Amino acid sequence: MAAQFGRRLRRGATTTAVAALAVAALSASQAPAIVSGGGGDSGKQASGSSVPDEDTASGDSSYYTDLPPLNTPDKPGTSIDLPAQGASEAGIPATVLAAYKQAEQSVAITNPGCNLPWQLLAAIGKVESGQARGGRVDDNGTTLTPILGPVLNGVGFANISDTDNGAYDGDKTHDRAVGPMQFIPSTWATWGQDANNDGREDPNNIFDAALAAGRYLCANNRDLSVKSNLDQAILSYNRSREYLATVLSWLEYYKRGSHEVPDGTGVLPEGPGPLDPDGPSDSPSPDPSPTNPGTSPKPPKPSTPPTTPPTTPPTTPPTTPPTTPPITPEPAVQRLEDAGTGTLSATAGGAFAERVTVRGEDATGKVIGKVAVQFAIVGDTDATFAGGAKKATVTSGADGIAQAPVLQAGEKTGDFTVRATVVGRTIPAVDFTATVTERVADAVVRTGDKELTAAPGTEFADTVEVRATNKGQIAPGVAVKATMIKSADDASAADKGPYFKDADGKPLRALTGLKTNAQGVLVLPKIFADDATGTFLLQIETAGGAKVTIELKVAAPAA
Repeated sequence: MAAQFGRRLRRGATTTAVAALAVAALSASQAPAIVSGGGGDSGKQASGSSVPDEDTASGDSSYYTDLPPLNTPDKPGTSIDLPAQGASEAGIPATVLAAYKQAEQSVAITNPGCNLPWQLLAAIGKVESGQARGGRVDDNGTTLTPILGPVLNGVGFANISDTDNGAYDGDKTHDRAVGPMQFIPSTWATWGQDANNDGREDPNNIFDAALAAGRYLCANNRDLSVKSNLDQAILSYNRSREYLATVLSWLEYYKRGSHEVPDGTGVLPEGPGPLDPDGPSDSPSPDPSPTNPGTSPKPPKPSTPPTTPPTTPPTTPPTTPPTTPPITPEPAVQRLEDAGTGTLSATAGGAFAERVTVRGEDATGKVIGKVAVQFAIVGDTDATFAGGAKKATVTSGADGIAQAPVLQAGEKTGDFTVRATVVGRTIPAVDFTATVTERVADAVVRTGDKELTAAPGTEFADTVEVRATNKGQIAPGVAVKATMIKSADDASAADKGPYFKDADGKPLRALTGLKTNAQGVLVLPKIFADDATGTFLLQIETAGGAKVTIELKVAAPAA
């Protein structure tokens, strides 16, 4: 039985116990069933059976077999007690999560029929590298240390001779899977992407690798919403039935919920393995000149210089293979500019007519397209983008233009900021000021015409009700002020006559903080009369300046 290191697994050499664990986990988490082995292959272990397919993205390299937490580890019908793990497993490092979501959005634009969910990229990233070793990436999304799979020299894994002259994996004899999504160099040569617009297609950059993985999974016109196409896509990454089961279990887990955690704080795969730069490799190092069993290697001739250790840098740069990035990269975006954003203003509860629009440019002012731009709402506000989000990522078009979703004002008035930044790049942000103003009404009327009367020292029998409108439409949530004024020529608060009562029952002749309801209607509190008799005036004024004056009569009852 082949060795395991932590939970890092060799292809084709797993035990039936581990396979059973994966099956049990899928059953308990209600994940899709494992696809059965192909015809004529029933004698192989499910975990090691392979499916005839094109070359795989990872070269059928090893992967982590950690399973997601189970909501009901002792669910009836399971034959094994599976430990429930902490909710931290649902946390995905912020930059890694941003890369998955950006890739989903990019593929949705270029290949909408694929229906790629970002959770599938997260599931593959989990089993391939533990989400880039728990999010150990820099501000641009590049791994802090190389992530290399085992040497693919045929010992426990596929035998793939070097295809990149060691440019990506540092091995000029055999290939190794590279980066957080574990691409072998030959596959990267075909599918490599420059998702962060830095002029390089770098398998060690999570943005580049995630987009490459997304497009690779969508190859051959696959629609990943179709179960058979989804299985085929995952098996094209690694032709192992247990790999399929493990990825599907994480896919279902992330679909049920996940959250963002700071970079570098993600859950690491258990135990040292080939992806641990400080741990031992689980595969023998390549031997350029292996000897036959039972024979002794011949000593080198005195005139032959010793072989240069793999870690010694070459004295001359290696010949650039066809798969390396271009010597002269395309210009990368260096700044964002305002691309004609108008005044950002809306009344409370309304939509902003203008949308934040920016343009990506290089250092010379040349337009740079296909740039992932994140728009974020910053400040003390309840405004959101359409749909309720505070952040939105948009990929600019070929003209370099990226436009934020529609802004929706909340009830809180005042200024806030909409900030535009380039995903995966540390270039200055562009800030836009947005303003939410209070709701207004341009007309207010009393809803009834009954005379309002009361005897001295009593309360008015009828209540006062008004309706506010704005441009002929009902005006909900409009602020209203009601004041017992001295006269038609003096709108200051009166010192005698009808009054409202405050919370302590004391007379109050001015009310503020009132608002119309959803139908634009306001019903005032009860009104009381003191000993003064005569005709008095009640003035109601709305935000926006609409006013109505109502007469209140206080007279002694007739003899």
